[in-house]
Amino acid sequence: MHGFANPARFLRMARWLMPLLLVPGLVLAFGALAWGVLVVPADRLMGDTVRILFIHVPCVWLGMAGWSMIAISSVIELVWRHPLASIAARAAAVPGAVFTALGLATGSIWGRPTWGTWWVWDGRLTSFLILLFLYLGYIALASAAQRDMAAGGGASRVTAIFGLVGAVNIPIINRSVVWWNSLHQPPSITMGKSSIDGTFLWPLLIAAIGFSLIFGGVVLARMRMLLADIQAEARLRRKAMG
Repeated sequence: MHGFANPARFLRMARWLMPLLLVPGLVLAFGALAWGVLVVPADRLMGDTVRILFIHVPCVWLGMAGWSMIAISSVIELVWRHPLASIAARAAAVPGAVFTALGLATGSIWGRPTWGTWWVWDGRLTSFLILLFLYLGYIALASAAQRDMAAGGGASRVTAIFGLVGAVNIPIINRSVVWWNSLHQPPSITMGKSSIDGTFLWPLLIAAIGFSLIFGGVVLARMRMLLADIQAEARLRRKAMG
């Protein structure tokens, strides 16, 4: 793990890995969406609105996966003090927030014809909305920590603790439709089985893989950007001191 602690080594790896994630991700994502819109038949009950599935579900998964990455990176930062851990967490925050917002928006669009309302305050929707607020709070806290150079790393540890505590919401989102009565349908995909027909399942899985690769490529791009900003600030400080 510490083999990638050297920023120069990491940047060399990220330079060629980023397009390897983004290009196949875009191809798979757009291909799966075209498959879902043009080929997959309308659902017997939900009609054509079921096609939102191919955007909504990957966005929800990646919203939760983004915070899981923040939590794991926070543990690595707090326990092993890995120099890239906080950068990885910060890099995952913005795309994670974007996917969370898209998940909420597409869910509301899907819910209007299905449930007859744009929004209900049930366990799944409320906990997922809280996730978006957690992302926004984390982004603000991480930005403040980056600006507070006099903190000596303490502000960064506060950000990591916030990322770790916020992870409590992830299992709540996951199990909310099981724990509480809800308009939201129960889990359709669980370990080893799925209640989704293969006609819808395969393009959904391909879309999830495609969006995941895009997420990974964007995170690497943001890590490169954040490292460049840190290096530029360090050079400016050295010039100011000289």
